Amino acid sequence: MARQRKAADAPAPSVSEGTGRQADPLFNLSLAKGLEVLRAFDAAHRTMTLGEIAERTGMSRASAQRTVHTLSVLGYVGKDAATRRFRLLPATMDIGFNYLAGHPLVQTASPYLAQLANTSGETAHLTEAAGTDMLYLAQRMTSQFIPVLTPVGMRIPMYCTSSGRAWLSCLSDDEVRMHLQAAPRPARTPHTLTSLRAIEARIAACRRVGYAHNVEELFRGDMGIAAPIVDKSGRPRGAVHVSPPTSRWTPAAAQKTLAPMVIDCARAISAALAP
Repeated sequence: MARQRKAADAPAPSVSEGTGRQADPLFNLSLAKGLEVLRAFDAAHRTMTLGEIAERTGMSRASAQRTVHTLSVLGYVGKDAATRRFRLLPATMDIGFNYLAGHPLVQTASPYLAQLANTSGETAHLTEAAGTDMLYLAQRMTSQFIPVLTPVGMRIPMYCTSSGRAWLSCLSDDEVRMHLQAAPRPARTPHTLTSLRAIEARIAACRRVGYAHNVEELFRGDMGIAAPIVDKSGRPRGAVHVSPPTSRWTPAAAQKTLAPMVIDCARAISAALAP
């Protein structure tokens, strides 16, 4: 239910910016620069020249050169022999994999996601909160067509997605408002809800019925039905959702048929979580 959402042409802020960073004696600027270079590569910038890297990270060309050289020596960045453009190397996957490999939510949810995918016939997704986004942690694919590829590791915004609204439904009204005001809420499609009042109404509805939904708010042809995963104290740990396409489902039929399955899956994962 998502594509890469980082702005394709917006340079990143300087890594030295931010409250207290320049005055923090423990802040390692060189490490920050290295991470910023890695983050600068995305779906719209799979390969870059040194100048493009400097521009996207806000570094000087000399600083970018030193940082890229270090990452190249360590095996995280390489230069294509034909194009002479830099790209990420497979070693960068190790960092993300190590996060997922030991993630208790991924391990707990795996059999329940498989069951949801089998019973619903739709791909089942597991996400958790990451700032004002939801981060894909796992998914179980089916043979059914899905209009948008959503790989593990991708982020989607909370405000216009079913999983984000499901997660937010477990927070207080003040916490919900804080999250919604912390990031822009652009209209991704003509159907995107952007006003605080409209989004908060959907979140309140999720509290009443146990699931959240959206219809073509992030991408055309794509819907979402999600339920929150909570810990023993009722705080959200993540969300489960399916993404039935409008080519196979009407919104009413999807909610009637799929919502109970999604709710049962989320409740089962919640009950199985360690205290």
